[in-house]
Amino acid sequence: MAESTKIEFRHRHIRDLDDLTDLVAIIFPGNRNQQHAAARILLALKAVETPISSLCFLEQQHDISRRTLERTRAKLARVGLIEYVSPLAKRSHGGHGWKLSRRMCAALRQLADKIDSWRSDMRPERREKDERLVGVLG
Repeated sequence: MAESTKIEFRHRHIRDLDDLTDLVAIIFPGNRNQQHAAARILLALKAVETPISSLCFLEQQHDISRRTLERTRAKLARVGLIEYVSPLAKRSHGGHGWKLSRRMCAALRQLADKIDSWRSDMRPERREKDERLVGVLG
């Protein structure tokens, strides 16, 4: 049976996250080529302060196929770890290209805060609203 390629976002996996290789294994389970490409992309972006206009130099330097590099880059952008900065964006200061993003970190913190807020909200009106919403679902 083939290993699943879906992101493994389980609390035990997150708790055991220790380094970059663990992170890319969670995002790209079962695909060693994409794990390697993702680690190379993330390390390249971490090493510079300005956006990188093209990641194609990784193809030659680390023997990564163009297809693997593009698919990996697209998934990293989709999950929010990296982002493309347009030369027209105010925050780019004239530069453009790929950079590490802060959006995923902010979104995960926001999600954790919302879960904590929901769990601790014991007001009767909140419980009634939750009951009505669950009733709509089923």
